[in-house]
Amino acid sequence: MVSQEQRRRQLAREKFLRQQQRRTSARRKARTRNAAIASVLGVILIGSVALYTTGVVLKDDDDKTNANAEVTPSPSASKKAEDPCDKPAEGKVKTQTWKKEPAMTIDKSAKYTMKLSTTCGDIGIDLKTSAAPHTVNSFNFLAGKGFFDHTPCHRLTTNGIFVLQCGDPTGQGNGGPGYNIPDENLKDKSLKKNTYPAGTIAMANTGQPNSGGSQFFLVYQDSPLPPSYTPFGTISEDGMAVLKKIAAAGESTGAGDGAPNATVVIDKATVTES
Repeated sequence: MVSQEQRRRQLAREKFLRQQQRRTSARRKARTRNAAIASVLGVILIGSVALYTTGVVLKDDDDKTNANAEVTPSPSASKKAEDPCDKPAEGKVKTQTWKKEPAMTIDKSAKYTMKLSTTCGDIGIDLKTSAAPHTVNSFNFLAGKGFFDHTPCHRLTTNGIFVLQCGDPTGQGNGGPGYNIPDENLKDKSLKKNTYPAGTIAMANTGQPNSGGSQFFLVYQDSPLPPSYTPFGTISEDGMAVLKKIAAAGESTGAGDGAPNATVVIDKATVTES
């Protein structure tokens, strides 16, 4: 007959064995769970490295595309169309720069026009000489030096704002003549409700006052923008047709802001007193 003490010891032994079994089972489950977590972390790590590498490449491209950009429109997919423009004329971009704004040589009371002979057609512009004399004088100087000849128009926006940006000899969005000109004509009567109307040509800048150089943008459709960019001319009807042809070809990123699909190069820029 089993004594009370023996029964107590037997029950204690059975309890100990049950505890050991539970601990062994828990350790086995923990090992399985940890192995699964390690596997998932490994996949995540590999994926993260791949995304990081891709992100670096995309960042470089984005930096080049958006340097000195005035606004960033909302993305909008666009389908690449056939290039509607001709091959650029033979010649090389000049890289000359100057330390200061050129001396005033234009007649502020006279009428001046500018013609951009591009691979996509001629764009005629009536310049607002009396309202933006520093800007017109600078363009007269740069055009006379051949500064704009053979330069690409590097940026087209097709959503949010609707402009073609040109005037950078590097074609990257961060080039200029080496000097800056003052902001002018920011209270032009055409700038209503923070909108630059279609047919406007205005100066690009870095976002800081009086930071314009040689880059400019041509508005082919009414564009909501604050009055911070010197409007210095009005585009001709034929010039607008050229701009709309360029815009219809879309831009390279499909996001609404990038290099134009059309091969837009200024073969020759001329400013004429009339």
